Amino acid sequence: MAPPAGQIRPAKYLASFVLIVVALYALVFLTGNGSAKPKLGIDLQGGTIVTLTARQVDGAQPSEEALDRARDLIEVRVNGLGVSGAEVVRDGSNLTITVPGADSEGAKGLGQTARLSFRKVLGQPIPAGAAPNTEPPSSSTPPSSGTSTPPSSGQTVAPPPSSGAPQGRPAPNLAAQPSSTPPSSSSAPSSSTPPSTPSAPSNVDPKLAKEIQEAKALRQATDQSILQQAALMLDCSKPDPLRGNDDLDKPLVTCGEKGAYKYILAPVNPPKEDTQTKPDDYSTYSRLSGEDINSAAANKNPNGTGYVVNLDFKSDGGIKWGKFTSANVQQAVAVVLDGEVMSAPTIQSAITGGSTEISGKFTLKEAQSLANTLKYGALPLSFDSSEAQTISPTLGLQSLKAGLIAGGIGLALVFVYCMFYYRLLGIMTILSLALSGVIVYGVLVLLGRWIGFTLDLAGIAGFIVAIGITADSFIVFFERLKDEVREGRTFRSAVPRAWVRSRRTILSADAVSFIAAAVLYVIAVGQVKGFAFTLGMSTVLDLVVVFLVTHPLVAVASKSKFLSNPNLSGLGGAAREGAAHRAAVTGKPGTVKEA
Repeated sequence: MAPPAGQIRPAKYLASFVLIVVALYALVFLTGNGSAKPKLGIDLQGGTIVTLTARQVDGAQPSEEALDRARDLIEVRVNGLGVSGAEVVRDGSNLTITVPGADSEGAKGLGQTARLSFRKVLGQPIPAGAAPNTEPPSSSTPPSSGTSTPPSSGQTVAPPPSSGAPQGRPAPNLAAQPSSTPPSSSSAPSSSTPPSTPSAPSNVDPKLAKEIQEAKALRQATDQSILQQAALMLDCSKPDPLRGNDDLDKPLVTCGEKGAYKYILAPVNPPKEDTQTKPDDYSTYSRLSGEDINSAAANKNPNGTGYVVNLDFKSDGGIKWGKFTSANVQQAVAVVLDGEVMSAPTIQSAITGGSTEISGKFTLKEAQSLANTLKYGALPLSFDSSEAQTISPTLGLQSLKAGLIAGGIGLALVFVYCMFYYRLLGIMTILSLALSGVIVYGVLVLLGRWIGFTLDLAGIAGFIVAIGITADSFIVFFERLKDEVREGRTFRSAVPRAWVRSRRTILSADAVSFIAAAVLYVIAVGQVKGFAFTLGMSTVLDLVVVFLVTHPLVAVASKSKFLSNPNLSGLGGAAREGAAHRAAVTGKPGTVKEA
């Protein structure tokens, strides 16, 4: 026979709660790696968060396919950093990269387009601020004394610094070029020829688009005098609008990595309409790009200090590289990444082994970052880093402690209030909150494993707010219980009546809180989503605790002669009011009626 409305079997509900906790923690300890720790966000453990904004020269919106492809490639690059817990999230035309941990600085370079090419250097490098001079030196001019002999591997190596020239770039008195003149107009594309590769992607304002077009007209002109003027005007201290937007089938005037030298470079590919250049003529065109690379790795520089990036070409790329180096012995070749010269060593001999190296004054991290970027390919879009924030592990630990202290203070205030106002019922509130925390912790651990949920400061704030929501459910029940006792009922008879009347209010209040959290989660971005998620999750778990723990515990206490003592239960004042109310209604001495 079913019990009357509001009457329950407390043992059944409490046993259900115990089974839930046991099953929850069985999953925590028996699945995954067995670690019973939730996944922390970068603001709690330190790390780097970078927001990349796609840009496109024509201002058009980037396609969904291009954005998804860029996200996938950046995810591969993130994994190549060797850190766990990293993620790449797409937010409209933006990509947000989150890399936790101390070794996360490399995330800041993950958004570069990484379009690598090899261009022949025309003339000599020009010191920044100096007037260009592309006239070839005398044929009797010997190579720079800083030019190194080829290593046994046959790879090209950047010469060491000479006369103040930075390592990775040839000294100003390099070996003579056979011709410093860019390809003639007959063999170069006309200014109206569209580029052979797309210019780069999204959300560029008209001012930037105009800057790119003006830079191309000067620095990628087919007329030698215009190139010389462009080299004179180029300011290497300013941001380069052609970064990642240069055309491979046109000459290029650009800067070196540190901005100390300027270069006039030959096109990578011959123009499509050029019928005079033979397919096997590699005297000017290298025909080599990043797509010809098979693998890249960072290694210690065998001929000096620092590190180099060793490249292995694909079979076709190795053939091209062999023909190009054979045709340009004692000439300088620039390794160009996104329109910027990374290194410009002199070719000492033909290299037919299908491998080479990018040399420069690289640290280990710089070399590893460049190798990682080249190894995993170029992005289909160009990106600007609109926001980059690095949080140290020490600051993250301090933030975690501050969040825990804030939560502890909130719990302590609730405990003091409940003990002072509700006594025994306050103890049940504290116990219920503690059991709620046990469930929340287990759920956080599992969500971190299953869906990658990370707990951040905003999430901790959501839990702190949820403490008030959970305590409010208890208060609604307890105040309804007091009202029943004030009407002259005993503690035991008041519990089922109070539960039936307060249950709807508790459900309605939690429903409103959950809907608000759900709406906030949908419309919010970034860390606000974490706040909304933890608030909504805590609201749902609050119902579990109230229905399976708080109500059954109060029912058990009401059936105990000792625990139902009004002075102990905190219902003494309500009981006295109930007795006075009964006396006023019946005209008899105050008594407390049974149900």
